[in-house]
Amino acid sequence: MMLNFFDQFMSPTHLGIPLIALALSLPWVLFPTPSARWLNNRLLTLQGWFLNRFTQQLLLPLNVGGHKWALLFTSLMVFLITLNLLGLLPYTFTPTTQLSLNMGFAVPLWLATVIIGMRNQPTAALGHLLPEGTPVPLIPVLIIIETISLFIRPLALGVRLTANLTAGHLLIQLIATAAFVLAPMMPTVAILTTTVLFLLTLLEVAVAMIQAYVFVLLLSLYLQENV
Repeated sequence: MMLNFFDQFMSPTHLGIPLIALALSLPWVLFPTPSARWLNNRLLTLQGWFLNRFTQQLLLPLNVGGHKWALLFTSLMVFLITLNLLGLLPYTFTPTTQLSLNMGFAVPLWLATVIIGMRNQPTAALGHLLPEGTPVPLIPVLIIIETISLFIRPLALGVRLTANLTAGHLLIQLIATAAFVLAPMMPTVAILTTTVLFLLTLLEVAVAMIQAYVFVLLLSLYLQENV
């Protein structure tokens, strides 16, 4: 039987209805809601500490105008981390391996930063297209290159997240298949392969969190140029 390793990236359906909406709404159910008590439990305290530290680190290079994005950026990072980590569980679907979903996050947020820059400081926003001190003959070429790089930013955001998660999932499935095939023939090699699979899974947990952080960090850098 031929195995198609890309079947795991197909959006699951039930009775012809795509279940990606259920996968996108599930992460918010897993987070505990704050209580009205003066003292919270350990889970809520840890969650609040993590969100506060991340927000402070993210908004450190931004001015006061960029602090309005704190709630959006923090919610987006927590959402992406949860989706990425849930996708590492068996018999689950990772929505962030879909380029369409990642582009749906990247394009509107990138476009919002560009529109804010054009509205609040159009001279400075357009000034990013031409570095200071550029020789006159190179001005048209550099403007074209910087404009192309500006429009490539959302594509780079979406492709980076999709490619990293897809490559990790494929590698895990390949090594798991190899361990399963080698188990009856060469048990020692299968044990070593399983050890590599365990270490790779730990690496993928780190990649899932790092890629969500990088996605939001790059958006904050784009916002920093325009506020």
